[in-house]
Amino acid sequence: MIAEDLINPMIPPLKLTDKVQKAIQWMEELRVNQLPVIEHDEYRGLVTEDLIYQFNDEKARIGDLSLTSSEVFVQYNQHFYEILRLANLYSVEVIPVLGEENNFLGVVTLNDTLNALAETSAMQEPGGILILAIDKRDYSLTEISRLVEGNNAKILSTQIADDKHDYNKLHVTIKINTTDLNRIVATFERFNYNIIAKFQSVEPVDIDKERIDLLFKYLSI
Repeated sequence: MIAEDLINPMIPPLKLTDKVQKAIQWMEELRVNQLPVIEHDEYRGLVTEDLIYQFNDEKARIGDLSLTSSEVFVQYNQHFYEILRLANLYSVEVIPVLGEENNFLGVVTLNDTLNALAETSAMQEPGGILILAIDKRDYSLTEISRLVEGNNAKILSTQIADDKHDYNKLHVTIKINTTDLNRIVATFERFNYNIIAKFQSVEPVDIDKERIDLLFKYLSI
């Protein structure tokens, strides 16, 4: 799924000439704390609830504020994983989407993107999760897959992240289409893999704000 497919038509852009009061009203109605700002169909940045309260002048215009995140956007044809990456990197809840000529098309919300992720087959299917700590030089997805498939199982999804405490190591998270991981764990241990975490029963993801951080931790974005 690409960014264009996830544009939320309920969230309109503000203009530089709009009053701050209008932004406050829209944020309350839409239950968001960030809104995109455009000028002649060109994305200029985000106005945030914090910016408005710091400026403390409801009669001011949006153009009077120092907008944020002018560099944070995705192209219409980018994969929704890029939306998740930017949302996590810049701590934003709405990501502007630009067209072929960099014209503003709309925004994608973080919640909409997480819902799209939750609907993927890899997330919906029950299964177990293993997290492996592996030296970068030894990492081989082919070898990991071979060990899993040798136990009549399959890998549904894989995420890779640097070990924050050891630059030479990776944390490899794999979701497997079985909730009984005992034989697979034994196989990995026999081949000297370091298993740092395992989850043998995984329910379909229920998306809400309180679980966003947990989902990011699983994704290791």
